[in-house]
Amino acid sequence: MAGGVRRRGRAGQIGGSRARRGQGLGVTELRPDDPLGGPLPGQQQGHQGQQHPSPWFRPPGAAEQQQPVQEPAPEPEPEWYAPEGYAQDWYPEPDLQVPDAQTPVRDDETVALRTADTRRAAEPVVTGGRAARRKAARKGGGRHAGGAAPAPAADPEKPDDRPLTRVEARRAARAARPSAGVLASRAIGEVFITLGVLMLLFVTYQLWWSNVRAHNIAGDARSHLEDDWANGKGKPGTFEPGQGFAILHIPRLDVVVPIAEGISKPKVLDQGMVGHYDKDSIPTAMPDAKQGNFAIAGHRNTHGEPFRYINRLEPGDPIVVETRDKYYVYKMASILPQTPPSNTAVIDPIPAGSGFTKPGRYITLTTCTPEFTSTYRMIVWGKMVEERPRGKGKPDALVD
Repeated sequence: MAGGVRRRGRAGQIGGSRARRGQGLGVTELRPDDPLGGPLPGQQQGHQGQQHPSPWFRPPGAAEQQQPVQEPAPEPEPEWYAPEGYAQDWYPEPDLQVPDAQTPVRDDETVALRTADTRRAAEPVVTGGRAARRKAARKGGGRHAGGAAPAPAADPEKPDDRPLTRVEARRAARAARPSAGVLASRAIGEVFITLGVLMLLFVTYQLWWSNVRAHNIAGDARSHLEDDWANGKGKPGTFEPGQGFAILHIPRLDVVVPIAEGISKPKVLDQGMVGHYDKDSIPTAMPDAKQGNFAIAGHRNTHGEPFRYINRLEPGDPIVVETRDKYYVYKMASILPQTPPSNTAVIDPIPAGSGFTKPGRYITLTTCTPEFTSTYRMIVWGKMVEERPRGKGKPDALVD
């Protein structure tokens, strides 16, 4: 083959060279020993036989007669997806009728009880990728932390553990020191508490313990008196203040109490006994006197309260005075519910207001009224109906 075949260059012409690459670049020569360069079987060398239809294989000398070959028009590429396929709605949304959302009714009573989820609010929001989330999970314990609770948040009200300076320590000590007003209020409160406790103890003593103590003392005095009578002691005569000499029985009230000489509170009345008006107060007769008024006094409340219920006595109720030798039986006659303490005529030989008009053998019981006060006096009178020696036994009033 006399001439070489060149590839179409960038300029669109055969044999053209590429820009800035020289003439030889882009040219492919047919080697002499190339089997493609020889004539085909049945054809002669040169221009014999039918020309090859391809423009790339031409016989020698055909370059002069060859016309410019036009490049075939590029075949249109097939459209694999129709244009309307992109815009087509393959899954149309169903036409649903959604009702309008109702506005919730606000409950003013419980709206204050709605609180935020503090647990979720306390959890930090982790941003970033997977590595950041793993790091945050390891820092907070994560799911491999054995269910450990997250570290509690710092309490702003809890003071830190750092040591205080001298100035801060002085300020803290000054703030912790109570003021004068606080000290005064504490002192006054302690005084009132102490007074309240003392008053409670006093009331307990008056209403309960004084009765217990008086009953014990009066019981011992009665037993001692009965022992003396059994041994022949305690002969009739004058008695010393505070000395017991008789026993009072009021069967209706279930009262059995010793009678002592005098009406001294510490020696007689506060000891749970009944006192006889003697020469040191207002002299009155003794039970064995042929005429006169045997007047006695006793507490109505506290200290044994032997005369607490004498207001319940009725006319005819027996009142018995027991001595070493005899029993003196009286019958209740009348009562004066209230009179001033200065009215001493109620214990005269013929007591005023009793209804008695002539001398006789009478008994008068006096006590304080109203209850738990000593403003007035209550008076009960009786008249002797029987004088019975002890040798004849107890009177009927004590037997029943």
